[in-house]
Amino acid sequence: MTDLDIISSVQNPRVKQVLALQQKSAERRKAGLFVLEGRRELEHCLAAGYVADTLFVCRQLYGLEPLPLARRVFEVTPQVYARMAYRDSTEGVVALVEQRRQVLDSLSLGQAPLIVVLESVEKPGNLGAVLRSADAAGADAVIVCDPLTDIYNPNLIRSSIGAVFTVPCVACTSEQCIDWLRQHDISILTAQLQDSSPYYSTDMRRPTAIVMGTESTGLTQQWRRAATAHIRIPMLGRLDSLNVSVSAAILLFEAVRQRQAITVSAGVQLDNIQR
Repeated sequence: MTDLDIISSVQNPRVKQVLALQQKSAERRKAGLFVLEGRRELEHCLAAGYVADTLFVCRQLYGLEPLPLARRVFEVTPQVYARMAYRDSTEGVVALVEQRRQVLDSLSLGQAPLIVVLESVEKPGNLGAVLRSADAAGADAVIVCDPLTDIYNPNLIRSSIGAVFTVPCVACTSEQCIDWLRQHDISILTAQLQDSSPYYSTDMRRPTAIVMGTESTGLTQQWRRAATAHIRIPMLGRLDSLNVSVSAAILLFEAVRQRQAITVSAGVQLDNIQR
């Protein structure tokens, strides 16, 4: 192991840069960098092809294991690491990573793509949780329309537990998204209370985009008019809405259920033919 330059002061300019990038989206855009902490998140990030610009490692927490590749690596004291890290359980590594801007036309779609579209969802934690559900359901992409948060917000990355790197995530306008979905013949299913059918009675086996808005205002008329179908989750209590991340999980796994039913049915038919 080669000796690393050691940062022992919280007043070090590099420490201040990390803090600025954590706190301000304008700083992230200007530098083209974002802050990432945690081994698991860093592994997902690098496996997705991102480039680590700088690593800060606390050997007392990280140990003597080999470090991931980065342009620059610094060792930091436990005191400095405690100042830089948001969580206590990130195993001693903080990274500055180069941003990568994905666009709609760069998305790689399967035969029957499953996509989540979020309009103006502003809470990073909600978006991160949706990304986790999208990863679990094998969704092709998450598209964030008219975003009120940036996808490299540290809270979003933390709440997604790295799913922001395992599921392609694109930010664009609603107009761009609607045009793109229509060009690819993808059904637009808008989640809304008005003029809607129960989600389980709607066909999600074909190419499908599940579109959701904020809990407070729902979807704009632009999306309601563009919809192929309006769907709802029946609410049997006194409240009329669920958290957007919970709704996304329910709807995504209904699509998974329907698609798996096709696979099982096809397998049974093939088995009967072979017999």
